[in-house]
Amino acid sequence: MRRVLILAFLGIACSTYREDLNRGQRLYEENQYDHALAIWRLLEEDMDSLELTDQARYAYLRGMTDYRLGYRPYARHWLGIARSIEKEHPGGLNQEWKDRLTKSLDDLNNDVYGGAERFDKGATFIERSTEPPADAGVGEPPLPAP
Repeated sequence: MRRVLILAFLGIACSTYREDLNRGQRLYEENQYDHALAIWRLLEEDMDSLELTDQARYAYLRGMTDYRLGYRPYARHWLGIARSIEKEHPGGLNQEWKDRLTKSLDDLNNDVYGGAERFDKGATFIERSTEPPADAGVGEPPLPAP
């Protein structure tokens, strides 16, 4: 009897987290990003109680909410987590979200790695050494000792 009660409680708790996830997604889709972010922050502690596909969905929605609000480092963090979970356990994100995830992460990675647009893709760069060439000084008289 005790085990049945524990399992029932766990089932209720998991469904509550999923309900929070669904409510946050609805707020996100209604462009109520501040309210959605409040739910994501509360749900964050219990993210591991969600199924893996729901964890990918949570991380994606959390990252995109941060992205929309301009919290770019946090967005990059959460979208990276979403990509990792989805790669290991596919099925949490639909194709449209995956495409948006890739574009958003590319934009956010440009903040970190940046500068790629400054260089011509066909240009070749040669690294110059600060050391004098090995043949420097050949044929020249030695310097006098101090």
